[in-house]
Amino acid sequence: MKTAAAIALFCAGGGLTRYYLSGWVYNLLGRSFPFGTFAVNIIGAYFIGLIMELGMRSTMIPDTLRIGLTVGFMGGLTTFSTFSYETFKLLEDGQFVMAFTNIMASVVVCLLFTWLGIVTVRSLT
Repeated sequence: MKTAAAIALFCAGGGLTRYYLSGWVYNLLGRSFPFGTFAVNIIGAYFIGLIMELGMRSTMIPDTLRIGLTVGFMGGLTTFSTFSYETFKLLEDGQFVMAFTNIMASVVVCLLFTWLGIVTVRSLT
């Protein structure tokens, strides 16, 4: 129960951070490119690598805090951070075909499902 509470609490913080940070970046750089989303994804990718590596290699970050920060905060901030970390680990482990497959499948399938969601809504309205 303590882990679930940490995830819920940190997820709220990650979502709020995404909202305010991406909004700030859009105000700063404009909307000609998804700069806000790009920024939070880069930040999330960096911090999930930092937190996971630190949490798995030392006792500096207790398990409940690590899970709260990665699943909760990073999940609320961006799921791209998890994708980045998992793909990096595949590359680091020499699983290049699997890493490439993960990259291509994630991008193509997510774009496909985004399109399907848009088509579904457009067909209903």
